[in-house]
Amino acid sequence: MSVVLVDAGGANIGSVRYALQRLGVEAALTSDAEAIRRADRVILPGVGAAAPAMARLRDLRLVEVLRGLTQPVLGVCLGMQLLCRHSEEGDVDCLGLIDTPVRRLRGTRDVRIPHMGWNRATACVVHPLLAGDAGDGWAYFVHSYAVPVGAATLAVCEHGEVFSAAIGQGNFMGVQYHPERSAAMGIAVLGNFLGRAPA
Repeated sequence: MSVVLVDAGGANIGSVRYALQRLGVEAALTSDAEAIRRADRVILPGVGAAAPAMARLRDLRLVEVLRGLTQPVLGVCLGMQLLCRHSEEGDVDCLGLIDTPVRRLRGTRDVRIPHMGWNRATACVVHPLLAGDAGDGWAYFVHSYAVPVGAATLAVCEHGEVFSAAIGQGNFMGVQYHPERSAAMGIAVLGNFLGRAPA
């Protein structure tokens, strides 16, 4: 199986690659359109802001490439948000592959934003990405923006409000948390995405 990480400028590339190595997969980091099209699985990682990330994808001429993929695609953290229709972060149109907006989390005196640290993610539908140990457990989050609960929601989390911890539409899936930093649950999610059990 060939797996590629789209080089969208995210800072979590090394940790994602290491997590995949634990599953016996060597994933290439690439911005090459043909390598992305040929891969069996595509992961769109990301740490940062939506507007610069979309600008980078446009500069690399990868927007239409990603929109045309038919193999399983997994967005991680910001990568998940980039799969969506529009983000309030920078008021930017995203890839539009999952029909939902991204909105800023509402903080209060007792709820700090950004949402950083461990929190529980719970599956709310049956989906192959969240089978077994990937459906309910503790995951590691770092974000200020989130996808509201809606038709594309696969799992939820609560931090002052309930938001989507995982989303999916067709062959496009995403998790708001960092599976590469989420211990057993994260490895289970990546294993499900790859179609194999953890080693």
